Parts: sequence; structure tokens; C-alpha cells
Amino acid sequence: MHLVPVDDPHDPRLVELTRLTDAAARARIEAEHGCFVAEGILTLEAVLGSRHPLRAVLVAEPKLPRVAALLDDVDVDVFVAPPALLEGVTGYPIHRGVIASVGRLPLPDPAALLAGARRVLVIDAVNDHENLGSLFRNAAAFAVDAVLLDPRCADPLYRRSVRVSLGHVLRVPWTRIGPLPGSLALLRDAGLRTLALTPSGERTAAQVDPSERLAWLVGAEGPGLDDAVLAVADERIRIPIAAGVDSLNVATAAAVAFALSSTLR
Repeated sequence: MHLVPVDDPHDPRLVELTRLTDAAARARIEAEHGCFVAEGILTLEAVLGSRHPLRAVLVAEPKLPRVAALLDDVDVDVFVAPPALLEGVTGYPIHRGVIASVGRLPLPDPAALLAGARRVLVIDAVNDHENLGSLFRNAAAFAVDAVLLDPRCADPLYRRSVRVSLGHVLRVPWTRIGPLPGSLALLRDAGLRTLALTPSGERTAAQVDPSERLAWLVGAEGPGLDDAVLAVADERIRIPIAAGVDSLNVATAAAVAFALSSTLR
């Protein structure tokens, strides 16, 4: 760890941590530098436990002792500043007092992730970052082997998704696939049974055989899965809920489905 005091929010060494509230600017910065932002101590711990390279850390002075204990043997620049300077860099108050720039990794080949996988989550057009982060956290909790995202899904390495996932987006293997329903052929080729989670399902998640190799398909809240995806899934599965309730939050629904079909029982 190399401690570097900073006193200028426009210090060019902090460019990868700037303009966190400007989505368009962040997309440009992260594409140019091949990075993403991790926020908070817990997320920093997750980065250290992953293969992602830690590029730089900006820490508010009161948080330095805890960060120093984590990074004592890590070869990384740790920029130290008063709390107000962090807000000047990022554009909003950083209550957790720690942000880091982390390197992105090449996405793995979908077929490689599916080889031998027994539980897979396929996410279709979910663009809410908090829902996406929650889906990864739930996938980790129920030992899902891989997560596949269609092209319309948001970036799971957006800082809010990473934070809400408690860093599990850095641990659960994931990649992008082509548009659905065409890419479902990858799952069938890998020997996985595709289950579309929908309120119109014929059977309930409790009736699914947990010994099968399963791929759960979930869609964005509101529209849910496209009709074309529902038409080609091996089966439609529902979660029984009380009358008068339209549906569950997508991350909650996935967690219930995972639990009811889990081999962890």
C-alpha cells in the first residue's frame, strides 16, 4: 500500500473515480480505462477476494485505519483526503468513506460457464441496478453456478449493483449472451432444463425436481419475460401468492424459486 495525500478534487490521478452521478460520463470513463467503481469497506473486501485487479483507492481520513489493515500488503496507491474532498471528486457525499477503481476482466465464454453447471440464472432485460445486484446476491446465497445476461440488461459492475450485491457480483461467474429466445439454445446444448418464472406458470416452484440441472429465466419487473421467451422455455413455473397480489419483486421471486428448488435443503 502506498499512501498518497491529495488536496485537489481535480487531481488527474483520480480520474477513474470522478463523476459518479453522471451515467453517460461514467460509461465513457469506464470504457476508456477498463474499470469500474467499488464503494465501501465490504465491497473492497470482496474485490480483494476476487480476481479483479485493484487499481486505486480513495479514502476519507477517518476511515484510513480500517482500510490500511486490509491493504497493508497490497501494491496499490491509496489516496487519502478529507471527507469533503471525496464529495468533490465523486459528485455526492460518500458516507462509507471509501471508493476504489477496479479493473474489469474479459467476459468468459458462455459454453465454458455452462459446462457442468447445475443451477443457472438467465436474466432478460433487467435494467434496474438494485434489482440486478439483489439477483446476484440471491444467486450466491443459493449456490447458483452461473448467471447469464442478455444484451438489454444493465451493467452488473455499475457501483450500485456491486454494492447491493454485497460484492457477490465479483464472485458468481457471469457473462453476456445474445438476444433471447435464440440464445436459449446454449442452455439446451449444455443439457439444462429451462424454467421461465412467470405468474402464469403451470406448476409451482415447489414442484420442481431439485435433482435436475436447471436454468431459471427471469425478466424485468412490469413486463416480465417476453412472450417469445415464454413460448420456447421448457416449462413455465409460478410462485403461489395470495389473491389480489399481482407479483413479487424479480429478485424476491428468484430467491423463492431458488430456495424451493435448492439442493441445499
